[in-house]
Amino acid sequence: MGVLNCTPDSFSDGGNFIDSASASNTDLSAGCMHVDRAVQHGLSMWKQGASIIDVGGESTRPGAAPVTLQAELDRVIPVIRALSTQGCTVSVDSMKAEVMRQAIDAGATIINDVSALTFDPDSLSVVAESGVDVCLMHMQGTPDTMQINPEYNNVVEAVTTFLAQRIEACLQAGVKEASIILDPGIGFGKRLDDNITLIRAIDDFKRAFDLPVLLGLSRKSFLGQLTGAGVEDRELETAVAGAVGIANGVDILRVHDIPMQRRAIRLASALT
Repeated sequence: MGVLNCTPDSFSDGGNFIDSASASNTDLSAGCMHVDRAVQHGLSMWKQGASIIDVGGESTRPGAAPVTLQAELDRVIPVIRALSTQGCTVSVDSMKAEVMRQAIDAGATIINDVSALTFDPDSLSVVAESGVDVCLMHMQGTPDTMQINPEYNNVVEAVTTFLAQRIEACLQAGVKEASIILDPGIGFGKRLDDNITLIRAIDDFKRAFDLPVLLGLSRKSFLGQLTGAGVEDRELETAVAGAVGIANGVDILRVHDIPMQRRAIRLASALT
């Protein structure tokens, strides 16, 4: 899964496709969206071997502030429509039901919701009625609060319990079990040790649910905590951690650098 952040403030690649200079200091959402550049980057990742292009218009980095519905729609819908028209499999990274609805109309076939369809009460029905796939992620708190002293007695048990509850909510709403993907939420309300424990426990989630597992750890801060590498220099760390995830049963890796991480995935897959 290739990351395509159409945002001015994502932690790793924010601002790549938005002219933040055209926005005020207090309203980054007003920046001009460079749709063509975003689409070209998405197509480049697709040609490099990404199976899914994940388009997001609202940063979920720690401390991120929410954006308006219209700003998010303006950022993602033209990009999703263009990529889908070109034959790409597109997911939309959003917590808002209306963004999901319009993204599906524009061609998205996967909903990637960091709130596991809890943020917006209408999101469950949107997913159920459309029949698209959905990725349910665990997050403690919200993006603006999640890294303020997160705490768990047993992080694997907490994540497992939450995901089980969200799976049941989806099934009750009419979402097909075969449409569900799970994400333990690396870096989303987690301490360093929590992230490490969850990566080691991927096979536990596989045994518990027998569903595909997505791992999103590309360039994240816990990798820098371990090695001291800056955010712009964490592809090696991403490859090693992703390879451990593959060895433990991960089905999808959400990454920024497609060629580098495809090499790592190919090797990890051959050795496991």
